[in-house]
Amino acid sequence: MRQFAHAMVLAIVALTNPISASPPFSTGNYPANPAEPPAEFFSQPPAQAPLGLWTKLRNSVIETVWGVPPHQRNHRGGNKHQYPPFSAPESLRARYGDDVVLRFTLQTAEEAKALVEASSILFLDVWSSTDGWVDIRLAKDVIPSLLGLLPKSLQTAHVPLIHDLPQAVYESYPSSSRRPTDGGGSFLPSRKSSSDVTNIFFEDYQPLSVIVPWMRLLTSMFSSHVQLISIGTSFEGRDISALRVGVRLADDPNPRKTVIIAGGSHAREWIGVSTVNYVAYSLITAYAKSRPISSLLEQFDFIFIPTINPDGYVYSWESDRLWRKNRQETSLPFCPGVDLDRTWGFEWNGNATGDNPCSESYAGGEPFAGVEARQLAEWVRDQTEQHNVQFVAYIDLHSYSQQILYPYSYSCLPRPPNLENLEELAMGIAKAIRLTSRERYAVHSACEGFMASQTKEKTDTFPHMESMGGSALDWFYNDLGVRYSYQLKLRDRGSYGFLLPRANIVPTGQEVFNAVMILGKFLLGPDEFEVLDWEAEFQLPNETDKPDDDDHDGQDGKDDTWIPDEYKNDNDQDEYSNDVWGFRTRRKR
Repeated sequence: MRQFAHAMVLAIVALTNPISASPPFSTGNYPANPAEPPAEFFSQPPAQAPLGLWTKLRNSVIETVWGVPPHQRNHRGGNKHQYPPFSAPESLRARYGDDVVLRFTLQTAEEAKALVEASSILFLDVWSSTDGWVDIRLAKDVIPSLLGLLPKSLQTAHVPLIHDLPQAVYESYPSSSRRPTDGGGSFLPSRKSSSDVTNIFFEDYQPLSVIVPWMRLLTSMFSSHVQLISIGTSFEGRDISALRVGVRLADDPNPRKTVIIAGGSHAREWIGVSTVNYVAYSLITAYAKSRPISSLLEQFDFIFIPTINPDGYVYSWESDRLWRKNRQETSLPFCPGVDLDRTWGFEWNGNATGDNPCSESYAGGEPFAGVEARQLAEWVRDQTEQHNVQFVAYIDLHSYSQQILYPYSYSCLPRPPNLENLEELAMGIAKAIRLTSRERYAVHSACEGFMASQTKEKTDTFPHMESMGGSALDWFYNDLGVRYSYQLKLRDRGSYGFLLPRANIVPTGQEVFNAVMILGKFLLGPDEFEVLDWEAEFQLPNETDKPDDDDHDGQDGKDDTWIPDEYKNDNDQDEYSNDVWGFRTRRKR
């Protein structure tokens, strides 16, 4: 009863003051996505509207940390028409200095090995690596040192993705001014179909202080098929909150088939957190309105975990936007944190990072050293052994690079027993995403940190940029026996990396929602899905939901005056197009 009263208070507050996450340096009252900048922008700002309770609470917390003047704000929304950006505050300049992000394209195993060794020597932050490119964050003054360690073929095989990281971080934070919605968006769940996305909760990224009350509100409003549960407790004492969504008869003796959809293992990957919330919201609000979704929730439970790493996620809002690991203590007080996707017990390879807690992929001193990973493993074991639960699918959402990965991660040598089914379902998911938004998601084994040239004479195996053992993907598949385990690396392909603009929240959520529809259709089998119109439930983006692909904020490699002349790439062709790279991924059989 107390929780219901709390939820009602939240609902009243939400109706009066709609929630929109924003840092204190974004408190202006300019519209977030104008058709064109208003004239008064170039003279003086309009008077600010009173801030809502949620906005004040969020802003006061972040303002304490950042100490940014209130007139500064974020204008990055993913649209072509932007206000002239304000400069990043000194607090961000002090933290990120003159850091940039470079993309290297690889052609041989020797080049990949040299890049791995150089990155390790210089303790660089590898953002992403895939079939043809590697993105690395580093300070400008380290670039000559890095290039000096590389072969000549790599010294010009790079392009800048982000040439001013402090500014990019500053522009990635949410704005206090939400975008106006045609239907007058509300924080409250919609009573319309699941394809209705006027809910303003998804117009910005949200901090944990907003997400958890929102989860409580959903639970109170849809108590017939939604429960708020705790998976465990984080290192700093926060609940690892989750939503259990499904309808089950109390006297059903059969094991309850259950799907886990999790995000936020890595704190800086905000798009994974918002996508978990979006899919949960879409399923919850469509129950009893959609026959396919109702059938799905009657046959399966879904566990939605917005972030397995609540401490790291909070830290990414309050201190370091690009924090990756959790926040537990290590042997080095100034290097806290364990990589929660490298600490799982199956084929744990902590020796790969040695005794270096400062490594971004530090796996801890022993298997399950990561507190939150251990909590999740203990919870799923308890569910299977004590609560008659059978986990049938595990979807782990990450960013970025747009890939659908299946086991194994630690090695390409073992062949998953149900490889054909894994590939068939993954291909179906990729097709659904392509039909949704025309975005291409590559499908391959998670072990494939190697490529091959298109010539038939030679196949070069590429080394991994980091240890791939101890992953949640492999543990759920091998140790828990979850037959359909996947890791989805979400948008984008590197234009923004982890700093994906908010305009991508709804389109990415729609892509994964449709992927879940394909998963449900596959799991139910032919007897069920042939009589249900699954495609009718697919969510397709509106024109206003589509980010502008060509809006790159100038980070296209043209402004490369800070790269030493002898290392510049004179090739002006589109470095971002996978079609021109001439690489392909091969799976080892």
